[in-house]
Amino acid sequence: VQLQASGGGLVQAGGSLRLSCAASRIFFDVSGMSWYRQVPGKQRELVAGISLGGTTNYANSVQGRFTISRDTAKSTLYLQMNSLKPEDTAVYYCSAVFQGTRYWGQGTQVTVSS
Repeated sequence: VQLQASGGGLVQAGGSLRLSCAASRIFFDVSGMSWYRQVPGKQRELVAGISLGGTTNYANSVQGRFTISRDTAKSTLYLQMNSLKPEDTAVYYCSAVFQGTRYWGQGTQVTVSS
């Protein structure tokens, strides 16, 4: 089972990025999936999640700006990030739970300049 995030980079405030997470198909069949982010010295925080049924939830700080989605045919999870702010700067991780174990992708750096 694996998760591999990509799509991070450097963007100016107000810009957009789309993160992708190529994941093992099993996650799409049995698990909700999530995006987390972490900055140095702080705990990893949940950014957005999507259930098996497609229900989404977002952190208050990104509500209305970020959209999580999944393409089962491509076994890929996405995070569309619009109206980016400097405080969105972090390493972003995709994640899923399978058989009671939480799996993490390797992380992708997002840097938003002011």
